Amino acid sequence: MIHDPTTRTEARLPAGTPPQLVVVVDTEEEFDWRRFDRANTSVAAMADVHHGQTVCERHGLVPTYVADFPVVTQPAGSAPLREFVREGRAEIGAHLHPWVNPPYEEVVDAQHSYPGNLPEPLERAKVEALAAAIEAAFGERPKVYKAGRYGIGPHSARILEDLGFDVDCSPCPAYDLSGDGGPDYSRVDAMPYWFGRARRLLCVPTTAAFTGIGGALAPQLWRAATSPLASRLHAPGVLSRLGVVSRIRLSPEGFDLHALTRLTRSLRARGQQVFAFSYHSSTLRPGCTQYVRTVEQRAAFLGVMNDYFAWFLRDFGGVATTLRRLRDRLPGSGQAVTA
Repeated sequence: MIHDPTTRTEARLPAGTPPQLVVVVDTEEEFDWRRFDRANTSVAAMADVHHGQTVCERHGLVPTYVADFPVVTQPAGSAPLREFVREGRAEIGAHLHPWVNPPYEEVVDAQHSYPGNLPEPLERAKVEALAAAIEAAFGERPKVYKAGRYGIGPHSARILEDLGFDVDCSPCPAYDLSGDGGPDYSRVDAMPYWFGRARRLLCVPTTAAFTGIGGALAPQLWRAATSPLASRLHAPGVLSRLGVVSRIRLSPEGFDLHALTRLTRSLRARGQQVFAFSYHSSTLRPGCTQYVRTVEQRAAFLGVMNDYFAWFLRDFGGVATTLRRLRDRLPGSGQAVTA
C-alpha cells in the first residue's frame, strides 16, 4: 500500500534550483533483521552514532534522526541525540517499530512488523505513544515520520495529519516488500509529493531506483532475476554488470561510491531535485548489521559517506538541506500525479 494517488500532488522546487541533499538516519535498537522480538531493546550501538554525525558536520549537513521507542526512552539512546538536536546539529523525527512500541496488542510476526498492517486504532496509538515519548525526551513534538520497514498503510496518512506531522519519508521506491506482507514500491518513483486530505503532508521517499537499459521493463526484469533459481545463478549481478538493470538505494549500506553517483546522475537526468541519503544507526557499530562487521569495514563505510557528500556538494553542484527546511521552501501546490 502506498499513499492514495487521488490525494497526491507533485512537489517541485522552482526550475534552476540546485539539487538538494537530505540525510535520514533510521535510529533504532539492535536486532536480528530476520526476526522480531519485544525483548530486543538494546541501544548500545548509539554510543557509535557520532561517527556518522562527524562526517555529516564536515560537509555542513544536518541529519534527521528518525528515532524509535527504545532509543528515545533509554538514556543511552536519547542522550547523544539530545546534544545534537539542542545544538542545531541535527533534527529529530519518529520511526515506528511496532513490536517494541506500546501499546503491545498485536501478534509479533513479519506481517505486523509493518505499521501500516495494524488496525487503524492500534497504529494510531503506537504513533501517538512514540510522539509523546519524543516530546518528553527532546522537548518538541516530532514533525517527520518514517514507518519501520518502510511500512505505510491505508490509514497512515490520516493518522499523520491528525497527529501534527509535516513530512513522511517512509516509501522506498524500486523495492517490493510484499513477500512477507509489506508494500510493493517496485513501480514507485522517488519524486516528492504533497498528500493527505488537505495535501499538507510532504512525502520525500527514500532515494532508490532501477538504473540501466532495461527502462520500463526494469521491475519485471529484477523480479525475474531475484527469483530463487535465478538468484542462485547470480542473475542480479550479471544483469548489473551488463548494464541491463541495477537496483540502487542512496545509502552506503551495500553500495559503493560509483553506484551512488551513477544513481544520482540517472535520477537527475529524469528531473529529480531532492536526494535522500539514508543509513541505520546500528550499522555504525561493527557486528550489528550485515553491512559493517569490522572496524575496517566501518572506516570504508564512512569513507563512502564522506566521498559522496563531497562529490554531491562540490562536483555535482548540490546543496545541503533538511526535510523540514525543504518543506518550508516547496510551493504548496502542484499538478495531480498518480502512482
